[in-house]
Amino acid sequence: AVALGIIWGIMAIGVYVTYKILDIADLTVDGSICTGAAALTMCTVAGLNIWISLIIAFVVGCIAGFITGIIHTKCGIPAILAGILTQLALYSINLRILGNKANQALPASKYNLIATMRNIPMAIVVIGLFVVAIIAMLYWFFGTEMGHSIRATGCNEAMARANGINTNTRKIIGLIISNGVVALSGALLAQYQGFADINMGRGAIVIGLASVIIGEVIF
Repeated sequence: AVALGIIWGIMAIGVYVTYKILDIADLTVDGSICTGAAALTMCTVAGLNIWISLIIAFVVGCIAGFITGIIHTKCGIPAILAGILTQLALYSINLRILGNKANQALPASKYNLIATMRNIPMAIVVIGLFVVAIIAMLYWFFGTEMGHSIRATGCNEAMARANGINTNTRKIIGLIISNGVVALSGALLAQYQGFADINMGRGAIVIGLASVIIGEVIF
């Protein structure tokens, strides 16, 4: 429960970026978490190093966020609908990544994974280090000029635009970061449970939003 909670916590960090910082409820999450899991699984099965597979999973998640951002900013479609459109499109893409199979096995006995159910204490330590690293990098990033402009966009878009900030670009960057982190959590989840499934992201946005809201109330 602790190990899974930390993995889903990484996903909640991604949701926090869009929901609290950008003030957008991004439904792309339901698809991008599966995209990250599918990408890592298939890359690892193909023989790639697990760390390279993690980077690829992060990148494909970033691409999903970029697509949502383009649909929202360039096509003028509301953010929540843009997320739904990308999420629905990702179902077919994820299925194709998985080799047209509903699920794909990733056994720890066959591949060199960094976090598995075979060694739960080690998995907790490894995933915990990921959480610390992600929080540290995001804390640093949102303290930079670019990070402040993204926060300003979410806080008051009209005022940010009046101060010369390209709010559309900042929204796209925020969505890219968010879905990259979410895909990374999906990649870790696939390793931990030993498989990637086409339905593993269903309801993820609900878990993410609930985590953010509960976390705010407690802390």
